[in-house]
Parts: sequence; C-alpha cells; structure tokens
Amino acid sequence: MKYFSTRDKSLKFSFKDIFLRGLAPGGGLFLPIEIKKYNQEELNNLSKLNYQDLAAEIIFNFCKEEVSKNQLKSLIEKSYSSFKNKDVVNLKKLGDINLLELYNGPTLAFKDIAMQVIGNLYDHLKIAKEKTVNIVVATSGDTGAAAIAALNNRKNINLFVLHPHNKISSVQRKIMTTIGSSNIYNIAIKGSFDDCQKIVKELFNDDNFRSKINMSGVNSINWSRIVCQIVYYFYSYFKLKKDNISFSVPTGNFGDIYAGYVAKKMGLPINKLIVATNENDILQRTINKGEYKPDKVKPSISPSMDIQVASNFERLLFYAVGEDDQKVNLLMDHLSKKGFFKLDESTIQNIKKDFEAVKINDEATQSIIKNINDEFDFIIDPHTATGFGAAKKIKGLENIVVLGTAHPFKFKDTVKKATGKNLEAPFHLKMDVDKKEKFDIIENSNSQVKNYILSKVK
Repeated sequence: MKYFSTRDKSLKFSFKDIFLRGLAPGGGLFLPIEIKKYNQEELNNLSKLNYQDLAAEIIFNFCKEEVSKNQLKSLIEKSYSSFKNKDVVNLKKLGDINLLELYNGPTLAFKDIAMQVIGNLYDHLKIAKEKTVNIVVATSGDTGAAAIAALNNRKNINLFVLHPHNKISSVQRKIMTTIGSSNIYNIAIKGSFDDCQKIVKELFNDDNFRSKINMSGVNSINWSRIVCQIVYYFYSYFKLKKDNISFSVPTGNFGDIYAGYVAKKMGLPINKLIVATNENDILQRTINKGEYKPDKVKPSISPSMDIQVASNFERLLFYAVGEDDQKVNLLMDHLSKKGFFKLDESTIQNIKKDFEAVKINDEATQSIIKNINDEFDFIIDPHTATGFGAAKKIKGLENIVVLGTAHPFKFKDTVKKATGKNLEAPFHLKMDVDKKEKFDIIENSNSQVKNYILSKVK
C-alpha cells in the first residue's frame, strides 16, 4: 500500500513513512492510493468477528507491507487489554437514539482507541530502535492525554504535548499533567488550540528542525488515527443490524467523522454523517454555505471542539473536488494568503451527498445533558450532547448512532451545573488526578516552542 498527498498525487510513501511523518511534504495530508471496498458477502463475514479481530481485518488493508495479520492481531489484543469493556466499545439505546460509548479506555475518551494501537505500532515498526524519536502533538483536551497514556515510559521516545492554557477542563489537564515520567513534556500555550496546531504544523514543515530532532506526530492528521477509528463504524453497524444507518459525530478537527466517510467508501451502507459543532461552527458554515473561513475561537463548555481550523477537512475536500490535487493546492493556498476559500456549488453538493451539519450552542448543550439525565437517568458529556442535539434536528433519518466521545467525569463541573450531580472518577481511570501537576507555560511562539524542545532533547 502506497500513499500520496492531497496536494501532490505523484508522491509515493509507505505506511511506515507516513506513520512517522504525519504531515505530507508541502503541507498536504496523506491518503492511500486505493481504498478496499467490501462486497455484501465480505461484510457478512466481517459481522461475525469480535471487535479485536474486526480491527485487525480492517486496519490490515492499510499496513499489510509492514505488519503481518497475526502480528497485527497480537498488537491489537495488547492495545485493548486495559479497556473497561472487553468489546472495547458498547452500544446503548436511549429512546430513539443509539449511543456508541467510545470512552472505555485509560483516559476516558475515544482518542484511546487509536492511540493505544499507535503506541504499540511505534514499538513494532522499530521507529525508535536506533535513534530517539521526538513526538510533538497539539491537543484540544483529549488527544494529549491519550498520547501520554500510550507513550508513557516508552524507550527512546519523548512526547511534547501542546495544549491551550486555561482553555480545557481541569480534569482533562490533570490527566495529562499528573503523569511524571521523564519522557513526557506538557506545554501550555498562551493561545487557542488552533494556535497550538499551527505551531505543530509549522514545525513539521521546517525540514531542518524536523530532521534535527527526528520528529514525529500523532495528531488526528496522522492517517493511522483515522484507520483505527474506521473500525467502530463497522462494529456498530453490525451490532445494530439495521440498514440505512446514520451517524451523528461531535466534530472539531474532522478526524473522527472522516473515519466514517472512509468506512462508507469501504462499502459500509451509511446514509448520512451528521457533523455536530458547537459555536465554533466553521464546518457547519462550510457544508451548508460553501465558505471555509476560520473565525476567532469562542470558548465553550465543549472545549475539545473549540477549533476553527479543521485540518482533516482537506481529505474530504480532495474527493469533493474530483481528486484534483492541484485544485486542493489552489484552495489551501487561498486559505493561507486570503484567510478563506469558497467552494463552488457542485463541490458543495458532492459533500452534501454524505454529510449534514448542525450547530448546537452552550445553552442547548446544557439542556440536552439535563434532559437525557431526567428521562433516562444517564449522564453524557457536553461533546456527546452536541451529537444528540444534531441528531434530533435532522429530520427524516432513521437508525441514528451518536458517537459518545468522552466520559462525563472529564467535564464534571458542566455536568453538575446541568444535573446537580457530583460525578466520581470511574474505576478504569488509572491516573491519580490529585497528584502534583507538571507543565510549563509558554508564549504563543513558534521559536519559543522550538527552543523549549531543543533544551529537552538529549
């Protein structure tokens, strides 16, 4: 399997190459040359598998040159051995909506499902065998914790996590900052997640710096994250046993819902993918009106979605413009120079074949948390609540699955305000969030982050 860039189809990279690099040369994102499409008989066979074996079958399509299927099965079993649920995820019925709980991993968020596999892939691919790898990642709250849990104490790996200072929940921050291992560095940037993400992209595009520190990344732009997330779309479809299924996904960086789009391209009979945003609604505006124009980030009670530059949208854009890499180049260049780009009507309609988009504000989010608790005696987090809100607003869809992206304990203050309930930490949270925190506060500056990393790299 070879990979190319959304901005240059002539490039050819191996899975190991793109796993290490994350971002393609020139700033594009990696995509596979081909995507396996399952026929009905193959789907029937996949439906008989447990989650781990299903994951091995699907992920193998994208990395078969580097990993044998047996090796991959063993790696996946190890990755999910610490999850609360032996099936990794579970489907719960709440009225006419199906909730797919994705937060059974060590840091209580869907990010664990991909990150635990990625941590073990670093070992299997021997990426850090001869030279220390320095991984730099931006987080809007959950990716950083999942990366730390996956890479903590790994030999010859350092992890630098950039998060927006005072713009994530205290529990999100503490899960990251109370792990005191010597290979983990938490950096609080005086800015937004978009600022953190911009710095990381700039570092990746700096060939000299990237080479000097042997840099790698595990943000949602890393294709391996997408690949692991494809699996639970298949799994929930097989569990629900209903055709014409749709998914409502709380969306910030567009990675999780893009995995659903790939699942559809692989033959899964998905009707619609519903993009649920908070007030940071760039994706809702783009899908409904065609203008991709980042605005100032608005702090919300669903902070992991406080994003105005949805990086993975470029992958969808590539297909929406007819797989024209030069057109993608022009659009992204216009975004860089003018601060926005405008889609033509045919491109908008191509996107709308598969996607709906809805904005849910903070007031509605709190009401949804309260109503779900009142009606079902069940608590959801604010991100998942936007997924419920979006699912209710779209008419004419049946068999909707809302992706439950985080455990409500991570947002216990918001939950208490909405429901009056004090949440206790779930038993599968292994971290002691009352330990002393360890992080450094840095200005929103590319050069300051570079200097910080260089001062820590041995």
